[in-house]
Amino acid sequence: MKGTAAPLRTAALLTCTLLFPQALSAFAPELPLGARQTVARDSELDSFDAPVGRYANGQQPFVTIEGAITRRAWRIGQEGLTPLQIIVPLREQIEAAGYEVIFECASRSCGGFDFRFSTEVLPGPNMYVNLARFRYLTAFTGPRDAPEGAIGILASATSASSYVQIITAGTGPEAEALLPQTAVVVPGTAPADAGTPPESAGTLLEQGHMVLQDLRFATGSTDLGDGEYNSLATLASILQENPSMRIALVGHTDTVGGLDPNIAVSRARARSVRQRLISAYGIEPARLEAEGMGYLAPMASNLTEEGRRLNRRVEAIVLSVE
Repeated sequence: MKGTAAPLRTAALLTCTLLFPQALSAFAPELPLGARQTVARDSELDSFDAPVGRYANGQQPFVTIEGAITRRAWRIGQEGLTPLQIIVPLREQIEAAGYEVIFECASRSCGGFDFRFSTEVLPGPNMYVNLARFRYLTAFTGPRDAPEGAIGILASATSASSYVQIITAGTGPEAEALLPQTAVVVPGTAPADAGTPPESAGTLLEQGHMVLQDLRFATGSTDLGDGEYNSLATLASILQENPSMRIALVGHTDTVGGLDPNIAVSRARARSVRQRLISAYGIEPARLEAEGMGYLAPMASNLTEEGRRLNRRVEAIVLSVE
């Protein structure tokens, strides 16, 4: 259960008669040419918490759908797209296939940072969410209070590229007809440039996030080590040059240990970085948030020491630039 909102749980059928193969030809072109699939993850029997309202008062309303789950993400290299441009043709096609849109929101109206991190998102670098420019849509088949199936679509855009995530739940094999077929399928991988951490002001403003790679924490401590860090100085300079920018500092860990302790450690490290920006660079506290994700958003495999090292990080995420 998330928050105190009790989910409506339904034992969804593994097939759905409202999905039909002829939707394929109409739906396939809706991702722009050049879209590349970055990940595919399917489960014959799983569950999906479909958002049905905005995040508010510490809660994310959702309905849990059980059954066959497909998870897909794509990167679109085309410049200048908006989340709405991406999601509108997808919305039209799922409605034509018999789905009813029951919830749709954009960035702040969704609940911003809280909505993003309480909703299922495939891990980076296969899927990236720009907190300032994303849109989410949930659609059901069957009655709202007992849906047979669901589709969740998340679209996010930067000035240089966009990402789309589509999760189908409880709809069985026929749901494949609704998944865009124009992508080049590269399961479990991302384009070569998708996982490259931004190092400059230009890429932070363009991609909306920045890994602070050179930070060091004392062994067994959540306190940021003494000394100057190039990534932190760069981030401070960006904030000083953009006085209206607000960011979230998000800590991440590897999978050693339990989830709750890792979330606590990652949050404490993010808060330590926040405090350094305030005390050493004079950044206003109101412009900085600090959160922890523990091991829930890896950027590499936790099965190797190098992967675990990469996963132990703090990221800066742009919340707004007014």
